[in-house]
Amino acid sequence: MHKILLILQREYLTRVRKKSFIVMTLVGPILMAGLILAPALIAAYSSDQEMRVQVIDQHPEIIRSVLPSNDQITFIHSVISLDSAKNTFDPDRYDGILFLPADLIRNPGGAMLFTESKASLNLATQIESVLERQIEEDKLKSQGINRDLLESAKTSVDLKTLSLSGEESSAELASVVGLMAGALIYIFIFLYGVQVMRGVIEEKTSRIVEVIISSVKPFELMMGKIIGIALVGLTQFLLWITLTGLIAGSAGNLIRSMVLQQNIEQGSQQPQNSQVEKLAELGTIEQTTENPVNKILNQFSRINFGLILVCFLIYFLGGYLLYSALFAAIGSAVDNETETQQFMLPVTIPLIISFIAAQTVIQDPESSLGFWLSIFPLTSPIIMMVRIAFGVPAWELALSITLLIGGFILTTALAGRIYRTGILLYGKKVTYKELYRWLFYKG
Repeated sequence: MHKILLILQREYLTRVRKKSFIVMTLVGPILMAGLILAPALIAAYSSDQEMRVQVIDQHPEIIRSVLPSNDQITFIHSVISLDSAKNTFDPDRYDGILFLPADLIRNPGGAMLFTESKASLNLATQIESVLERQIEEDKLKSQGINRDLLESAKTSVDLKTLSLSGEESSAELASVVGLMAGALIYIFIFLYGVQVMRGVIEEKTSRIVEVIISSVKPFELMMGKIIGIALVGLTQFLLWITLTGLIAGSAGNLIRSMVLQQNIEQGSQQPQNSQVEKLAELGTIEQTTENPVNKILNQFSRINFGLILVCFLIYFLGGYLLYSALFAAIGSAVDNETETQQFMLPVTIPLIISFIAAQTVIQDPESSLGFWLSIFPLTSPIIMMVRIAFGVPAWELALSITLLIGGFILTTALAGRIYRTGILLYGKKVTYKELYRWLFYKG
């Protein structure tokens, strides 16, 4: 045990002192926090610039009702011809020229937008939305249908999902959390498992292992290397979680205050309130509608992140130890990284299958497929993390962890048999038949 600890210490300290580890530990949280906050920041500032469009309509008497301006786009109506508008177009004043034909109601495809260069997707989409709504309203009026009455009849159903105990949950949020946890397990197992394999190949090809084996048993060397790299991954993961939380929290508060200040300056709060009141009068929504941000925060608070974090650490370590033993065995059986390809596929197939199956399991976490894949040791690290966010019975969780530990012990024992023979074997092309003989070799 003392020798395993010495090897573990060497592997751990050698890797955490590398510049690449320090750089990725510091840069990783910044990138992850940016990935989390970028959508909110883009959404907050994407529509700041007001667009101005010159309208040429062949029916001046209905111009005012056809294209009402809004907060994002302003329509400026002109009574000149289309050719004159093109000749006198000022790109500093207008973003484009919109031509509406006389038969617009019967022929909506006749509308044309002229711009100096290619029209932006946002501009075209905004104009299409306004035109579609107005043409619909015109058609409704021609049939004697009241638009406000039709709007009041529309109903949005927000189905609440609750357990029998009355606890509310969100299937969408649980799906996101589960998939993210499963994806992280998948990435970490590959990332650090391959590091074990490369470390074994490097020591073997440099003949350093011949000196080490004279002092320790092959199994002790393999276990020290596997556990040492596991602690490196765990250290980096915990630092990432801590730093990402601090950066995202601070940046999130800053973005929230900036957006709030922007809304106050633009006076956008009052129109939103008046729209809510108007819709409430039509019966489309209630005045007591919950704020979407508060709703999401409440849903987050109902997810047991403590259990998810504990299970993540268990399945990360269990899955990593299981697969790393196999990666170490592969590294000991070959002389260079190119030769590992023939042995990597059978080892990685269960990981790939579990990641693909996660897309199906998340649709029905209680299915037979989800149950069996979440207790099979080679697939449980990913599939069980997907299911945990939805709630898993304690006995299933205990069975899955027990089988994962048992799978690690069995895999390590088998990998150790290959490792002790292959680690000192040079210059020979190893086959599956040869590996099978090493598993049952006595001596």
